[in-house]
Amino acid sequence: MLIQITLGSALVLASILVAGISYWLMEVVLSRLHPWLAKRPHKPKLVLVLCMTAVWVLAQMTVGVWIWALALRGLGIFVHLEEAVYFALVAFTTLGFGDVLLPVEWRLLAGIAATNGLLNIGLTTALMLDSLRSIRAGQMGPDV
Repeated sequence: MLIQITLGSALVLASILVAGISYWLMEVVLSRLHPWLAKRPHKPKLVLVLCMTAVWVLAQMTVGVWIWALALRGLGIFVHLEEAVYFALVAFTTLGFGDVLLPVEWRLLAGIAATNGLLNIGLTTALMLDSLRSIRAGQMGPDV
């Protein structure tokens, strides 16, 4: 049990580290684009930022799923990589079909992966809202 909790915690930390770095990189990109985004027309640029952020979030979530899948495959829990990715995706998104399960000795990892997915979804939702809020605030500046 302690091994599962330790390993699961390490995977959560790795996933959150990826999310944090992703968030920082998104801020760098948006700050560099700020002068252009602040100029009119605003609405098409908001749509662009929304689409860009959504793709960015999807990529960050995909990396989180792959971290879990590679760890599960590396531990020999799944024979095939596709099965490990499928399980990680289903657990990470808390969809939980239950058609692919972890062996009893590793089942705590399923709950930790689901918790990690919930946490990442919350963080990425905050990223999307903060990005749009920041851009919109810059657009409402003195030149509007």
